[in-house]
Amino acid sequence: VDTQQVLRHIVFFQFKEEVSEASKNQAIQIFLELEDMIPEIKKMEGGPNISTKDLNKGFTHCFVLTFESEAARDIYLPHPEHVRVVEANKPVLKDLLVVDYWGEE
Repeated sequence: VDTQQVLRHIVFFQFKEEVSEASKNQAIQIFLELEDMIPEIKKMEGGPNISTKDLNKGFTHCFVLTFESEAARDIYLPHPEHVRVVEANKPVLKDLLVVDYWGEE
């Protein structure tokens, strides 16, 4: 069985303490909508942290984006829709953590 390598782009959100649930939900929604706007995103999933371990260091949401290649990810990063969402979400995010790795399909 051949397995294809895919690039996983993991994004963690940490919201500012004063941010309302409605604002959090809006930030998450516009981020998730990128899957329909940027064809290079092969798959996107994620949601709130449900771990019972208190090891999240304040990051409450995690999203996993899958790309077929570094080239596809490199189209996504400066894509106007991605830039728009990043700018829209900056005021509500206290911190952001991003990790990329090669995984299997």
